[in-house]
Amino acid sequence: MDVLYPRLLVRDFPSAVAFYQGVLRELLGVEPVKVLPEHGYANWDVDGQAALVLYGREAITQVTGSPDPGAAGDTAMLVMKVDDVDEAAGCLVRHGAVEVAPPQDRPEWAPGLRTAHLRDPESNLIELQSY
Repeated sequence: MDVLYPRLLVRDFPSAVAFYQGVLRELLGVEPVKVLPEHGYANWDVDGQAALVLYGREAITQVTGSPDPGAAGDTAMLVMKVDDVDEAAGCLVRHGAVEVAPPQDRPEWAPGLRTAHLRDPESNLIELQSY
């Protein structure tokens, strides 16, 4: 189960994919699970667990409404798989997080996927997801 993993928010998606594809192949012997250039998305698993996701900054800008996530210091996002996105978002808010994009279904990303995006008290971007 992919409970917690890093997602790098990249400016030059093709170059980042080429870099990590070469490095992860050579060092760990892993290939990407999927690369979707039209969505700015690529992911690698190690031993069946999510290890790294690349996501184009343009794509996350559409989700969070931020004009440029890089301008806010976003170069990475912590992704947490949870049982209930709405409940987990409420928990994070109670502990000081700020909602950026409310809980919503994302069938265009994956069947049954629901997400929310928040910022922790240090302004780090967090994605909650369930599917």
